[in-house]
Amino acid sequence: MFLTCMETVTKELVSWMRGHESSVFSISVHASGKYAITTSSDTAQLWDLDTFQRKRKLNIRQSVGIQKVFFLPLSNTILSCFKDNSIFAWECDTLFCKYQLPAPPESSSILYKVFAVTRDGRILAAGGKSNHLHLWCLEARQLFRIIQMPTKVRAIRHLEFLPDSFDAGSNQVLGVLSQDGIMRFINIQTCKLLFEIGSLNEGISSSAISPHGRYIASIMEDGSLNIYSVQALTQEINKPPPPLVKVIEDLPKNKLSSSDLKRKVTSGRVQQPAKSRESKIQTRILKQDLTGDFESKKNELPDGLNKKRLQILLKGYGEYPTKYRMFIWRSLLQLPENHTAFSTLIDKGTHVAFLNLQKKYPIKSRKLLRVLQRTLSALAHWSVIFSDTPYLPLLAFPFVKLFQNNQLICFEVIATLIINWCQHWFEYFPNPPINILSMIENVLAFHDTELLQHFIDHDITSQLYAWPLLETVFSEVLTREEWLKLFDNIFSNHPSFLLMTVVAYNMCSRVPLLNCNLKDDFEFFFHHRNNLDINVVIRQVYHLMETTPTDIHPDSMLNVFVALTKGQYPVFNQYPKFIVDYQTQERERIRNDELDYLRERQTVEDMQAKVDQQRVEDEAWYQKQELLRKAEETRREMLLQEEEKMIQQRQRLAAVKRELKVKEMHLQDAARRRFLKLQQDQQEMELRRLDDEIGRKVYMRDREIAATARELEMRQLELESQKRLYEKNLTENQEAVAKEMRADADAYRQKVDLEEHMFHKLIEAGETQSQKTQKVIKENLAKAEQACLNTDWQIQSLHKQKCDDLQRNKCYQEVAKLLRENRRKEIEIINAMVEEEAKKWKEAEGKEFCLRSAKKASALSDASRKWFLKQEINAAVEHAENPCHKEEPRFQNEQEDSSCLPRTSQLNDSSEMDPSTQISLNRRAVEWDTTGQNLIKKVRNLRQRLAAQARHRCQTAHLLAA
Repeated sequence: MFLTCMETVTKELVSWMRGHESSVFSISVHASGKYAITTSSDTAQLWDLDTFQRKRKLNIRQSVGIQKVFFLPLSNTILSCFKDNSIFAWECDTLFCKYQLPAPPESSSILYKVFAVTRDGRILAAGGKSNHLHLWCLEARQLFRIIQMPTKVRAIRHLEFLPDSFDAGSNQVLGVLSQDGIMRFINIQTCKLLFEIGSLNEGISSSAISPHGRYIASIMEDGSLNIYSVQALTQEINKPPPPLVKVIEDLPKNKLSSSDLKRKVTSGRVQQPAKSRESKIQTRILKQDLTGDFESKKNELPDGLNKKRLQILLKGYGEYPTKYRMFIWRSLLQLPENHTAFSTLIDKGTHVAFLNLQKKYPIKSRKLLRVLQRTLSALAHWSVIFSDTPYLPLLAFPFVKLFQNNQLICFEVIATLIINWCQHWFEYFPNPPINILSMIENVLAFHDTELLQHFIDHDITSQLYAWPLLETVFSEVLTREEWLKLFDNIFSNHPSFLLMTVVAYNMCSRVPLLNCNLKDDFEFFFHHRNNLDINVVIRQVYHLMETTPTDIHPDSMLNVFVALTKGQYPVFNQYPKFIVDYQTQERERIRNDELDYLRERQTVEDMQAKVDQQRVEDEAWYQKQELLRKAEETRREMLLQEEEKMIQQRQRLAAVKRELKVKEMHLQDAARRRFLKLQQDQQEMELRRLDDEIGRKVYMRDREIAATARELEMRQLELESQKRLYEKNLTENQEAVAKEMRADADAYRQKVDLEEHMFHKLIEAGETQSQKTQKVIKENLAKAEQACLNTDWQIQSLHKQKCDDLQRNKCYQEVAKLLRENRRKEIEIINAMVEEEAKKWKEAEGKEFCLRSAKKASALSDASRKWFLKQEINAAVEHAENPCHKEEPRFQNEQEDSSCLPRTSQLNDSSEMDPSTQISLNRRAVEWDTTGQNLIKKVRNLRQRLAAQARHRCQTAHLLAA
């Protein structure tokens, strides 16, 4: 595995760093940007970013893996966290183990996976696969709080403190990204949930917070990038700075239990931890001196600092704390941090004046060279004079080396230095600032006349004993720590402090300077480090600031501190514009002339190169032609020699061919004879083999024929036995079927004969009965016929069921069809019989009525006959008593009377029965006779059809059985 370092602006590869055998999952860079630590699962390596060489390597046992190794902010301490929960602190320079954190309590022991450190490096937050957070105090080296997250949190994936401009690096808000994709921000002091980002539907995969804590960038699980504004999420983060006087709580001396350390995160009321009865917290209250005067508004600095108090602190300690120095410098210089304006200057690219910077200032670290080049280019784009200032790289280099990881701060520090501490430096451009050097010389003349006279005696001007210190801002004559201590005082005082420092440096070095007599010695002294205590120089500067008269004091001629404007940088035009413009024009003209000269020289060189190339090509062509000619002659001679050799070889080959031909003929003759003999032997062997094969075939054929005959006999016996068995079974089946069919046929014939006998008997009985019993006979006949039909249908149904049992597998559809047809016909016959029965009942009623009428007519006829006989008898009696009486009239009257009698009888008949009724009755009687005959015919036809169907079914059953 290897690491690649890329240039972000030019996107070029800077270096390769090899050494890891497994994948690298963590990279930590030192605050100075000089060192970096890369971590893999098996090792951690410390790299020097100036040379890109490995400095140290941390090796561990295979059983104990590395979890994370990183630098603590603003310190030289390396913190290494292993998978067995052991945490060690190492010194960066010597890699000496400073301390080891104790093991966490067993009641809340978790495997640490993620870590976060506050900006001041005092508090370490650790978490893992649990909802507990452990907060370690790195100064006291003990676990001082356990925070329990909500129950929804089962594992912690990422931890990061939220920076605040007012907390001086002691961050109080911690961002916790859990397994559910929600990042919760809590206050580690109050354990209160302030706000959260992300949701279950839109989970966060990873997150990062801007250096100033204004924005939160989150990569969501769906691949999108969300930017959150902290100011919009909560107002509590942007609260005003707390007062400088506050209550400081000392950590308890005795060890607290895990239950005393544990606190739960709440979104409402803040829960306080339970206090131990045994441990008493000692508090010290720093009371503010109310009698003192309020500080003036001009001494108030950003981030809650005060310039006067910083000066008091500086005079007391001589320098600012290392971990807070950059923070204090930024507050003292009131840097606006104009990202947009700086990006605009950077986007313009490298300035023409600094394209070949590495030739004049060869710096070993390529990274430092690139940062210096970009910073100088940005200054040149800001003001054109800086592109022609020869000492600008010397002035900017110490600040570039100090702020190489933050180019914006580096640029603004240099710009602020130029505007305030480099006032009037460019009024005599391109010459050194004579006015500034005169101020230094006047102060030196007032405080150390002897030293100044020594400089004058040896022709040493201020351009030699003052200007080298100013243009390099003492970076050549001081070490890093001394230079930082000096600029702590320079940035905390008036801009004239820098000039007084030059005078103090000369005065504190007066002994070696008075011993120098050569100019080269003076030049060497002011360009190299000397054995000088910087604290003495600083005290001398403060003494000079206080004792220098006002008329020669530089602060009367220099303006007070002015910070850079926010948003856009101010215009810098404190230089002789016409000289700069003239130099720029001249430089541009010279550059153009030089470019023209270079183009012409390049053209001439190209032409000369073409001519030389053509001459070389011509010479090579001539040489090649000569070589080809010589080669051609050589090849011709070789061809002639080869032809002679070929002729000789052909002759030898012809002789050899003749000899070979003779030998071939002899060999062919011998081979032919051997082949004929071999062929004859083979034919004999083939004949013997064929004879053997024929004999074997005959023997096998006889054996197969005998075996086949035996098999056929056995097969014939088996077939005979099977045939007898089949015939027996078939006979038994046929006899059973025939017996059943004969029984069914006999039963059916008996039923039919019985029905026919009964039917004929009924018919004969009906014909022999008299007219009076005709009605009863016909009714009985109808009932008998109905009963016969019902019986026939029942018999037919039973017969059909038996037939269905025999052929239900294949003839079920046909039987069902016949059943449906029979049911339909049966319904038709039943309906016809019902209708016929109703008609017969009506006809019987009509005939009964006719019978009563006939009886009445017979009674009338008897009465008329009796009356006629009575009249005849009476007439005979009268005739016997009176023979003379005329008979003609009486006879006529008798006729008339007799004619009257039928009419009377007719009237009587008419009164008894209507002729139309009599006609209808007669017609009905005739119709009944016709209907009865038709019904009898239909019944006979139906019986015939049923018999035919039964025969057909029997035949089908026999066929199925066969």
